[in-house]
Amino acid sequence: MKKLVEVIAKALVDNPNEVVVTEKLEGDEILLELHVAAADMGKVIGKQGRIAKAIRSVVKAAASKDDKKVVLEIQ
Repeated sequence: MKKLVEVIAKALVDNPNEVVVTEKLEGDEILLELHVAAADMGKVIGKQGRIAKAIRSVVKAAASKDDKKVVLEIQ
């Protein structure tokens, strides 16, 4: 999951070298934290959060085959 989020985020931003994804396991839940440069925050979130919602949907679909719950936080 971490690699998937990293690839998607790097394709969206102007500063791909500043994209950092951390993964934490909390029981049956995976917490992914996406850190991007402040200037790229709008590109990752999108208008009315549409891009962020789309990224979460893709990650959720990928996690469903492993029966895992994934939470994506964008910081």
